[in-house]
Amino acid sequence: MILKGKALKFGDDINTDDIIAAKYLVTTDPVELGKKCMETISPDFIKQVNKGDVIVGGKNFGCGSSREHAPIAIKGAGISCVIAKSFARIFYRNAINIGLPIIEITQTDEINTTDELEIDLVKGEIKNTTQSKAYKSEGFPEFMQRIVEAGGLMSWIAEPQRRRMTIRSKCSAEAQKKTY
Repeated sequence: MILKGKALKFGDDINTDDIIAAKYLVTTDPVELGKKCMETISPDFIKQVNKGDVIVGGKNFGCGSSREHAPIAIKGAGISCVIAKSFARIFYRNAINIGLPIIEITQTDEINTTDELEIDLVKGEIKNTTQSKAYKSEGFPEFMQRIVEAGGLMSWIAEPQRRRMTIRSKCSAEAQKKTY
């Protein structure tokens, strides 16, 4: 899985209230939340985002409350991935649960806003094509790749169930065709 986009840079300790203000928590609609993403710390953020862009943060990205609204807002804004030095544990889980890839590297200070990035989630390689630099992180385990590809944990869980239901449906249709 390869992602490409420009970097949008933030510092350390970006908390969930910075990502999406509490006053917008009346919805879980990704598009609506995305329109307000990072509004309190970067009022023009959404105007700068192109679909597929990448947030680059410092240490402890996503700290604060445990709300899933924060990664939903990021994904709803069109961000394809978040790269940071470290993530708050609950943000990490929530991001994966909604299908937002996140990657930890120590060299986020070397990446500038608008640098073009190419991220290989499988290999854990990040290429900064603007600066001709490369960074290494852990690749996404296969099960996490599947969760992200499915669009999140709930969709991933539903996939096998849908397949089983489809198979059962086909078997039932075939059984009804047979005469004994």
